[in-house]
Parts: sequence; structure tokens; C-alpha cells
Amino acid sequence: MDLLRHLRIFLVTAEELHFSRAAELLGMAQPPLSQAVRRLEKELGAELFDRSNRQVRLTAAGSVLYDEARELLVREERLRSLVRRAVDGDVGTLRAGVPEDTAAPVLHALLAACAEHAPGLRVDLQEVSTQEQLRLLASGGLDVGLLQLPVDATGLVLGPEVAVELGVVLPRTSPLTRLAEVSLADLSGHDLVLGPREAAPGWYDATLDVCRGGGFVPGRVRHARNPEFLLGLVAAGQGVAFERGTAARKEPRVVWRPLADRPLAQRVAGAWPVQGAHAGAARFAGFAAQVLTRDGTAVPRASTPAPPPRPWTVVYEPP
Repeated sequence: MDLLRHLRIFLVTAEELHFSRAAELLGMAQPPLSQAVRRLEKELGAELFDRSNRQVRLTAAGSVLYDEARELLVREERLRSLVRRAVDGDVGTLRAGVPEDTAAPVLHALLAACAEHAPGLRVDLQEVSTQEQLRLLASGGLDVGLLQLPVDATGLVLGPEVAVELGVVLPRTSPLTRLAEVSLADLSGHDLVLGPREAAPGWYDATLDVCRGGGFVPGRVRHARNPEFLLGLVAAGQGVAFERGTAARKEPRVVWRPLADRPLAQRVAGAWPVQGAHAGAARFAGFAAQVLTRDGTAVPRASTPAPPPRPWTVVYEPP
């Protein structure tokens, strides 16, 4: 017996206390309705309606069932809703990685936007290098990552790609600060401060290739994992660096200038495993791209086709 169906029939009949009206409301004939009520009574071993008088009344057992059935059907609808939301990626925990140099305003905007939506999904946000994200995505340690491209995307789906245009960060005492724009060739003879290669090998190699192609071969490459350390090295005259303008303007001892012809753009995209993907992974990747674009530091770019992000229902909770 379909218990939930029979309970729905019972509830309508109990509310109407009239078999014909209940059948009309349910869009069925009266005999099948009466048969369904009789079958429910047989299943429960109790009469639910007093039919001895001209007016139908609930028995004591019927009154108890009425209250319990209403609560049960409300819980059943809630259960169905939760399952649908889980399928859509709205509940559970999403383990998401972001690059270690993610700017504080971007990170704040991402988390604030997530917290604005449905509270069903908990985002476990982790600050992890691109290379480590790739390892965790492959091993199941992350559900989605925000990667600095290019990467070997074997076994991964790439979401919407954005490009963050970079300029050059100079010591405030540098003569190059007099220029409105600086070409890569203008940087000849300078050292370069760059994130360590092991954090994002593809990006590291691509940056040096662009520099060489533009006439800038750094005398020495110094490594800085932390953005504050990077700016500190530049301020101390230990080299130049490529950064977003918003990041460099926090340090008064350095000056940011755009690069002529905009040769350097840091490409970023969300990625998640092809197999066993979390239902919320594509949505997180799409939302991150929206936040980066809205922040004004990035512009959308064509990328590997991915499922379009649906309306967001992500909420951040501290780990």
C-alpha cells in the first residue's frame, strides 16, 4: 500500500468530513476514495470515521491520525526538498581551494556573496597553491579549486575563465615611476620577484617566457610566497614584481604602473573532477568568476565549456 498517498486522501476527507466533496477536491470518484479509506483503516486496525449517523465524524483514532499525518506529510515534503537541494549542490559541505595570494577584497567579496544565499551548503574554504590543489583534486581532498592557469587539466572540468591584468610594481625611488606605462624592455637589468615555481609551475614558466619575449631577462629571480613579503622586497629595491594595481596600492613605498600593450594576464578558472563531481562545484566556479569580474581586476575569457552556473545557494561557515 502507498501509505503516503492514502494519508493524503485521509487528510482531505477528514478536513471536509464529506466523502463526495473530498473526492471532488482530489479529482477522483467517490468509490475509489471510500475504498482507499477502508484499506487504510484495515492497515491500521482502527476505524477512522464514525459513519453511524448522517454526518461523518472522526473517531478518536481518526483524530490522532489527523494530527500525526499532517506532521508526517510536512516532514516528507521537507525531506524531498532537502534531497532536491542536495542534488543541486545546495546542502552538505563543499571543500573549495583558492590560491594563497588571493587578494583580501576578492576573498571577502566571495565569502560575503556566498553567505548571502541559502544556508544549506557549508563551504570549507582552504588557502592552497595551484599545484597542491591539483593534487588534492586528484586524491579527493578537494571538491573544487580556483586554479592559476595554465595547468594540466587531465581528469578535470574547467569552469569559466577570467584574466586578471597585471602591471609592474616598482620601488618608489625607481626612475621608471616617471613613466605612465612601462614596457617589459624598460625592466632590463632588474631582478624579478615572483611566486615560487612549485606553487604554480605553468604560470611561473609562462611569465618568464613572456618576459623574455618582451626583452626582459631578469638578472635574478627572487621568490615570495606571501604578497606582503613580495611588496616588501620590491620596496627594499630587491627587484620588481608583477601584480594587480589594487594589491600594490596598499604599500606606500612602491608604485604600480600598467605594462605597455598589456602582455601579462593571470588566467584563473575553477576546476573540479570529471568523475564524482560535487553538485555545487560548477556553481562555485561560476560564482568565483563573477566575483573576480565584478571586482574589476578580471575580465571573462573563453574557456573549456562547462555546465553553466545556476543561481547561487552557497553559505560560508568558518571551518
